[in-house]
Amino acid sequence: MEIKLAKTAGFCMGVRRAVDIVLEIAQHEHSRRIYTYGPLIHNPQTIELLKSRGIIPVGSVDEITDRENAVLVIRAHGIAPAERKKIKESGIRIIDATCPKVGYVQAIIKKHTALNYTVVIVGDKEHPEVDGLLGYTGGRGITIGTPEDVYKMPPLIKVCVVAQTTQDSDNYKNIVDKIKELYPQAIIFSTICSSTEQRQAEVIAMAREMDALFVVGGKNSANSRRLTALAQKQQTPTFHIETATEIGNINIDPYDRIGVSAGASTPNWIIDRVMDRIAEGQNRKLKKVGSFLNLWILAIKTDIYSAVGAGCLCLACMVLQNIPVSISSITIASFFTYAMHVLNRLISRKPPVGFIGSFREETYLQHGKLYLYSAIACVAVALILAFSNGVIPFMFLFVISLAGIFYNLKILPGGWRFQSLKDLPGSKNIFMAVAWGTVTAILPALNNNYNLHAALIMAFVFTFGVVFIRSAMSDILEIQSDKLIGRETIPVLFGKEPTITLLKIISLILLALLIISNPAGWTSSLSFFLITCILYIWICFQLCDRKSGFSGAVLEGLLETSYIIAGLSVLVWFFLR
Repeated sequence: MEIKLAKTAGFCMGVRRAVDIVLEIAQHEHSRRIYTYGPLIHNPQTIELLKSRGIIPVGSVDEITDRENAVLVIRAHGIAPAERKKIKESGIRIIDATCPKVGYVQAIIKKHTALNYTVVIVGDKEHPEVDGLLGYTGGRGITIGTPEDVYKMPPLIKVCVVAQTTQDSDNYKNIVDKIKELYPQAIIFSTICSSTEQRQAEVIAMAREMDALFVVGGKNSANSRRLTALAQKQQTPTFHIETATEIGNINIDPYDRIGVSAGASTPNWIIDRVMDRIAEGQNRKLKKVGSFLNLWILAIKTDIYSAVGAGCLCLACMVLQNIPVSISSITIASFFTYAMHVLNRLISRKPPVGFIGSFREETYLQHGKLYLYSAIACVAVALILAFSNGVIPFMFLFVISLAGIFYNLKILPGGWRFQSLKDLPGSKNIFMAVAWGTVTAILPALNNNYNLHAALIMAFVFTFGVVFIRSAMSDILEIQSDKLIGRETIPVLFGKEPTITLLKIISLILLALLIISNPAGWTSSLSFFLITCILYIWICFQLCDRKSGFSGAVLEGLLETSYIIAGLSVLVWFFLR
């Protein structure tokens, strides 16, 4: 069984740039209405998300009434000079997000039109990019889409040929060959985007290699349709889908090796959901092993795996502090973690923003009440157990439980930019790490009437660091969707590479502390065994990348396994000491 994700799947440079520009404006332009000249990209789900943030597509400047307080973003496809002139004359502020590759083609056309060339544009008639390019031809442009169209062209003396940036490379070559036959003096420009060529080449190679291929993209996306056609030419069963729900109508059982690619306007979160759905179907074929994998993924989806991980970290923190192991403390940590994760997911679930197609979306939508009741029950059990251990542990847990519940609620003044704690930049990573450190390291110490000491600090720092790293790495995987919904996580604030550098520094600090803590007399010798957690995290730095081809649920599970390794390290320590 094999599921292979194309390395080129998802947003191209031009689309990513356009989306980043409009989101940057949305973050800072609070006094102006934001519009895009037509849909920013050819993906309905992303357009709905942008609408939820007040970014509205319009087909004409006439649709904008309050022009003095409006910003109009030119999408990646570009527009014709006449349209740009009309917008400027209207007084609306223009932000140009035209793809630089499209801008290059516009410049070629403008130059050769001035030299009295007839410009032939090889592309899809009525496509926004082609419409914009035609505007630069001074009314002397010709659009063709097939080799046969060449013979319908009139006699021409000076001919300049360009291609729509997302054209099929082979089709363009065939058309150019025909043009050279009829117009030997024609000037030919290679204007197909390099990322388009790479995407098409990879789809063709995957179609030849795989039993079936899925192309994920909007039905109105020309480049997604073109990718589908290219794969079908290889005689490979190919399915053009827009969302993962469409897979339910497709029988994938006959296919052992399945490839997945996506159009240039398809966001990562939709691709992830498709990968998850295909993986579920493939795992069922593996019988016992497949059942185990599906059970593991189910535990990840339902946050049970996180709860088990919290119990493992609590066990490690108690042994690290030389505290007698308490089943009560482990249960409190597990139940509290499960409850807070579930309650916050339920509170933040606001369509279309809530899960935006995450691998947890389906199960939370189907069993929302069950999740709510189980979370309330877990909080109650955790509080009762904490109370049985003493008033101080109970108060500690009660306060952090309230903080966890209020995290997503709008509790700050209405006039402030930040309405809730979750709106504070980078708050999720810090709050989560503090909460986990408290229930896994501090509460067990309070249960044993321990005062502040080096072992407690070391245990808290270890949990804080491991959870912070795992949380931030998960946010790196979700950086695109977080930007779309306006969530200011640490990777969104600082960027992917600086965040990875920060996490590596934190992991090295943890490694150094674990090495010296036992010789310094701070902790038990378990500190040496917990080094395996840090080594595993460094493996995750390499594995947990979208280019690895793992589904979103698997990547999340791999990250959370760092907690499980802490528990396994304790068992090995007990066995060897």
